[in-house]
Amino acid sequence: MSGIRGRLAGVLGGLVAGVLAATGAVAAPQPEPHDFTIRDFHFRSGESLPELKLHYYTLGQPRRDAAGQVVNAVLILHGTGGAGRQFMAPQFADVLFAPGGLLDPAKYFIILPDGIGHGGSSKPSDGLHARFPHYDYADMVEAQHALVTRGLGVRQLRLIMGTSMGCMHAFVWAETYPDGAKALMPLACLPIQIAGRNRLWREMSIAAIKSDPAWKGGDYVAEPVQGLRTAESLLILAGAAPWPMQLAMPTREAVDAYVAKDVPARVDAAEANDLIYQLDASRTYDPSKDLEKITAPMTWVNSGDDFINPPELGVAQREVKRIRQGRFVLVPAGPDTHGHGTHTWAKFWKTDLAELMKRSGG
Repeated sequence: MSGIRGRLAGVLGGLVAGVLAATGAVAAPQPEPHDFTIRDFHFRSGESLPELKLHYYTLGQPRRDAAGQVVNAVLILHGTGGAGRQFMAPQFADVLFAPGGLLDPAKYFIILPDGIGHGGSSKPSDGLHARFPHYDYADMVEAQHALVTRGLGVRQLRLIMGTSMGCMHAFVWAETYPDGAKALMPLACLPIQIAGRNRLWREMSIAAIKSDPAWKGGDYVAEPVQGLRTAESLLILAGAAPWPMQLAMPTREAVDAYVAKDVPARVDAAEANDLIYQLDASRTYDPSKDLEKITAPMTWVNSGDDFINPPELGVAQREVKRIRQGRFVLVPAGPDTHGHGTHTWAKFWKTDLAELMKRSGG
């Protein structure tokens, strides 16, 4: 799963165990893991690493035109706390990657990177802890661009798709590298500074961890469990949607059972420094000034029950008018949507993807 915390963005998938959309498709093939090393990487904070490792997965093979250029590469970017491997979840992969799917690896070369600070890529928990460089989204996109162009030899991507944080990365890509992709599909974000409630819950999560005496300035021996419990509780609420959650937990007993079982499991899987860095990486994000620089066809999808990007703000409806070939789609809230995590359930927006691929070159 992807989105705010890989464990969270599809939180209702955990609440409603075993309930996945039946697609009738053959299961998607398994991705191949790889590593790419960037030497002497300089971060915008002024810090640097002698070696920055990006872990990534691929499906399919590159296809080249007469000039030798790769023409079928698709970059898919995960959300906060996630990893590239998460896109193999059935609600995504069995819809898009299966034979005959819109992103069938028999046709496309799929690239699934772990962002800086995530998965198998370089991150604080590798050993530097709170001395790890303070990366931001621009750093993460620069590293992704190096992987695509220098590591894989792709001059222009056929598509960039991103969920949650990956959605925001898609906006950064589109403005920093306007010719970097033929099509763009950001899912579940807004192209404005992280402020208001969105920044508030992030800062409250970070403060909860840092205020736990066990954190010890990032040099903890054991995880700061009390701080992580508060942070994970906030993450659950941020990623959830009220309608399906009410259906999944209609009684006090059901809620109590979820809190007793699932919250401790999330805390056990968390790493405090990694989580702090992941949430803090959004601090400099603000593509709102340069939306006119986006030239590639874009279909931007949000959901009506997204706590993190609430549609009632009207931001998307206003800002999409500044994107030359931009279209905005709002998935209506329903009993089977997943709040912020709707971005990973391809059944809700696969027809929009098909239309985008058609209007950007077939």
